[in-house]
Amino acid sequence: MKILVWDLPTRLFHWLFAGSFVVAYFTAESDSLFALHVFAGLLMLVLIAYRLVWGLVGSRYARFSSFLFSPAAAVRYAFAALKGQATRHIGHNPLGSWAIYAMILLGAGSAATGLATLLTGEVFKEVHEVLANGMLAVVVIHLIGVALASLVHKENLPRAMVNGHKEGPVEEGIRSPRYLAAALLVALVVASAGLFLKGYDSAQQTLVLPFVGKTLDLSGQEGGGEGHDED
Repeated sequence: MKILVWDLPTRLFHWLFAGSFVVAYFTAESDSLFALHVFAGLLMLVLIAYRLVWGLVGSRYARFSSFLFSPAAAVRYAFAALKGQATRHIGHNPLGSWAIYAMILLGAGSAATGLATLLTGEVFKEVHEVLANGMLAVVVIHLIGVALASLVHKENLPRAMVNGHKEGPVEEGIRSPRYLAAALLVALVVASAGLFLKGYDSAQQTLVLPFVGKTLDLSGQEGGGEGHDED
């Protein structure tokens, strides 16, 4: 029968995180859209911070403790999936769990080094680009893994991350979609956008960094401007 597996905060994070990365990656080289690139990167940091907390206090399958698999387990799952013999998991499978860890780490690293590049110049630019490209590689591998697992287990995993439901015994499901926590996530995203717009000057192409008080020059290519203290 259909059971609820993915709570609403987990699903919202998944799609917002994916969207923010796509936007950040494909606007990186655009002068006209560079402000959007910066916002997407900052939003990634906000989303990751939320997910780290939710991974500790969230519902059953959102918690990191529910998908603590060893690298060896991930490798075994991958080979079994290629043979069509992988064991089905209600929550994240071993291979998918390591993709999640990698995307969170690479996402945080690429966003943080992007911000550092804006603040300090060229120092972190190459590291930022390497991490961003590494993130893209992991995303592609993750998509292939999702497609393979969907075929092996004869279930639509992307659809499950939209509606939250999978087939399974009733006792394996979670009880609540966690609407309040989802509302908090939406509020954080809206607040982040509001703070960004408040500090962004489209005419001067500058951004007053929220909570830090640094003014970033966004008028050039990535790393083209340096931060300075707001007067």
